[in-house]
Amino acid sequence: MSAEMVAPAWMHTQISAEQYDSWSEEQCAGIEIVDGMVVVSPSASKRHSRLARILANALDAAAGPDWNADTGFDVRLQDVPLTNRRPDVVVYRAETIDVTPTRPEHVLLVVEVVSPGSETTDRLVKAEQYARSGIPFYWRVEQAATGVPIAYTYVLDPAAKAYRDGEMFTGEIKAAAPFSVTVDLGAV
Repeated sequence: MSAEMVAPAWMHTQISAEQYDSWSEEQCAGIEIVDGMVVVSPSASKRHSRLARILANALDAAAGPDWNADTGFDVRLQDVPLTNRRPDVVVYRAETIDVTPTRPEHVLLVVEVVSPGSETTDRLVKAEQYARSGIPFYWRVEQAATGVPIAYTYVLDPAAKAYRDGEMFTGEIKAAAPFSVTVDLGAV
């Protein structure tokens, strides 16, 4: 085995919030931390990234001045053991744009665009983690056999710390209060 194929030692040990916070942006890119352990994900496809960007742009335009929608950053779900997830789209309070790390109380909605290989994680594991942390809304976007995206929406039941089913949309996404958004997904 060549030296390039050996994983760094930090990938085999539990990472604390303090250690993670000391890493550079380059070290944090492309990884999530789950229960203190590094989880490396392959780069997203162009189709996946484009859909996430289109959704983020539409949500940002609809959100008004109190909310921002962006891609590509961590949400700190818990400190011990450290769990940082990097949703495909995050709608968060505009006033927290410079607050690091982004915490669940800053977040209104997370969106995961399902890719081959991430189905179980996006459908079950992440949904459970987001609900336990108190994020009010979760959307899961999947590609139908026809190629048209399908968006499954979920609303948090705070008492149960679990999501209940919302609406399902194909080709177009509409969100209810506190803002409204329509996205033509069929054109993606």
